[in-house]
Amino acid sequence: QVQLVESGGGLVQAGGSLRLSCAVSGSIFSRYVMGWYRQAPGKQREKVAQIRSGSTSNYADSVKGRFTISRNNANNTVYLQMNTLKSEDTAVYYCNAALGFTNYWGQGTQVTVSS
Repeated sequence: QVQLVESGGGLVQAGGSLRLSCAVSGSIFSRYVMGWYRQAPGKQREKVAQIRSGSTSNYADSVKGRFTISRNNANNTVYLQMNTLKSEDTAVYYCNAALGFTNYWGQGTQVTVSS
């Protein structure tokens, strides 16, 4: 099976930066569309960023200009560089791998931004 493991979450001050990593195993990484989602308490899970194998990316309006998604197909890892963090970025961040109708999810990593 495909397994996704996130890392890099933590507590940061508003205006700071954090880099999340997602290591993927169990399949051919380059075939999957990779994404980062987040979910805050009481809110719906939302897509933050997505990247295809050709490195075409898209972002939620709330993070455009601040977050950057990238992937390294050589080591099967997707990253989310988060800059100028705001308190509203506080959430559990999940790594996602999608191919056709099949979706795989990581366990999530907590990001807390203090004001």
